[in-house]
Amino acid sequence: MDIEQKVAGFTPEGEAVVIYTMRNAKGCEVELCNIGAGIAAVRVPDRNGKLDNVALGYQNPLDYISDGPCCGKVPGRYANRIAKGRFEIDGKEYRLAINNGPNALHGGPTGFANQLWEGRVEENRVIFSLDSADGHEGYPGALYVEAVYDWDDDNRLELTLLAQTDSATVLNLTNHAYFNLAGEGSGSVLDHTLKLNASYYLPTDQSLVPTGELAPVEGTPMDFRTAKVIGRDIKQEFEALIFGKGYDNCWPIDGWEKGKVQQAAELHSEVSGRTLKVYTDQPAAQVYTGNWLEGCPVGRCGRSYNDYDGVAIECQGYPDAPNKPNFPSQLLRKGERYERHIIFEFCAE
Repeated sequence: MDIEQKVAGFTPEGEAVVIYTMRNAKGCEVELCNIGAGIAAVRVPDRNGKLDNVALGYQNPLDYISDGPCCGKVPGRYANRIAKGRFEIDGKEYRLAINNGPNALHGGPTGFANQLWEGRVEENRVIFSLDSADGHEGYPGALYVEAVYDWDDDNRLELTLLAQTDSATVLNLTNHAYFNLAGEGSGSVLDHTLKLNASYYLPTDQSLVPTGELAPVEGTPMDFRTAKVIGRDIKQEFEALIFGKGYDNCWPIDGWEKGKVQQAAELHSEVSGRTLKVYTDQPAAQVYTGNWLEGCPVGRCGRSYNDYDGVAIECQGYPDAPNKPNFPSQLLRKGERYERHIIFEFCAE
């Protein structure tokens, strides 16, 4: 494994923006950025052996700061939505910034995705770390977080998310990479096929906060138990698709058990022959078909992305779990260790 690092620019505060390039024995690469501990590029072969970048990313690394799509980054403290920016721990209410309709999204305007993480190389891995102060963006507890990336010769990218707190808090970490297996900048992903290990999905209100129900996917456009083309049903007159302008929902993973890594999803491009298999020990996967990408910063391809140019498969806890007692808890207490795993495995056929 070869790991290079280079300074790609400086923030307005004069801090270095660093890109880490991990190159395996096959010459396949992953680029990581210390803004948001993000995935900036993934270069893997198609069925003919041609390398191409399959992860959306920006031409100017500084554009990762406060971008709307949260492209490739690790959002937090709480990925996804918390209803009305409020939750309670042990009877005490905490209030967060409202930054997505009436709700709090991805930890707020200065959340983890918009922070400059401390990066370091240890042997064959890249480790990003972040200290989050008690009260930052309204969240209780001083929190220490690590995002650890491993890239192997089988084109498996593993992200291990670790955290500890000095007092009770809520925490939901994921990665928000957008993939296009025909190549970044090649156009819409609505021709990709997707399979999900999920018999239920979480219906939401119009602001995309879960109602608390688990609804069967059977007989609905939300059914991906058998692989199907993403765009096949996306224009149906179905409430979830109308609310999100496409897919932007959470699917609980069948057979989830705490600490058990299993396959959550499989994405395939017939154009390139590339397949992405996603494994995790997280309880759910949020699938977002890039419904609001238009107007984002200029991508690596030299233009701004259009809606549906990438799909994010965000393995995570349930949205708004702090306000839904029937959802798996995302509470982290002092003395407990938060550890979650997400694996992206690339192949071509």
